[in-house]
Amino acid sequence: MSLDLPLVFMVLMGLAILAYVILDGFDLGVGILLPFATRPQHDVMVSSIGPFWDANETWLVLGVGILLVAFPKAHGLILTSLYLPVAAMLVFLILRGVSFEFRVKATGWHREAWNRAFFVGSLGAAVAQGYMLGGVITGFAEGWAYVFFNLLVGLGLAGGYALLGATWLVIKTEDELQRRALTWSHAALFLTAAGVAAISLATPFASRDVFERWFAWPNIALLAPLPLATAAAFVAIWTWISRLQLGRTRREWGPFVLAVWVFVFAFAGLAYSMFPYLVFDRMTIWQAAAARESLWIVFVGTCLVLPMIVGYTLFAYRVFWGKTRELTYGA
Repeated sequence: MSLDLPLVFMVLMGLAILAYVILDGFDLGVGILLPFATRPQHDVMVSSIGPFWDANETWLVLGVGILLVAFPKAHGLILTSLYLPVAAMLVFLILRGVSFEFRVKATGWHREAWNRAFFVGSLGAAVAQGYMLGGVITGFAEGWAYVFFNLLVGLGLAGGYALLGATWLVIKTEDELQRRALTWSHAALFLTAAGVAAISLATPFASRDVFERWFAWPNIALLAPLPLATAAAFVAIWTWISRLQLGRTRREWGPFVLAVWVFVFAFAGLAYSMFPYLVFDRMTIWQAAAARESLWIVFVGTCLVLPMIVGYTLFAYRVFWGKTRELTYGA
């Protein structure tokens, strides 16, 4: 029995994108929340993501790299259809990276300008990524209604990132900033729920085949636990945050872990809806795959590189775990 390499690479690409969304998601979320904090709190917030943010983007490179080398036909179609939002995302990510470095050395109004640039870069990248997700869900359909839907998904994803960022700050900070982070978590929860609901309601109508998968019997009964688990996770996040605010629990990691599960559940539903397509009703993973000989070479390379990425990620989070202090650079 031969190995189904296109299927293997689809799974690897999906896991890489999910890892990026979760890990860089809380980075972007912290940047989105920056204007709602006081000036003394800005350095602590940025410090909470300082050791991680750059390495977290490795997962995006891995996911897009797999799309390029393993599914070149789909890469051409997807990137052509999403040329403008992809370009916007890259510009915003560059702006965020530059702002992260320059704000530390800047003083006075220059520092505030870089803080605003950090916020704009984080929010813009999040909305651009959500816009691309909306385009994938609708099969790159054109028209103002689809543009509006894609923007709605973009705002929902930005809300989800803000939720990850706020719950991350609950773990990494103390005192007044932590109390603010709990309040932000409650607010971001509503935006996240709206985004998940929009995607969940729209995806089955993107394709007749997807509609049948979800609503034909007995699929509707077998799949019911997925949306129910997602709804339960939202309720659990709200409850856990409220308990932390009232001092009834000290398990600060709870809301962040539950927020991660919301993204995992949403990703699982989207993956089920799309499989085996990379583009709805237009291109399957087997139609888009490169030659088998090429896939084997890439597979060997991935087996060598992936453990290094995972190992470094785990090591970095282990070393820099604990409460955050103000970020300082040497003179």
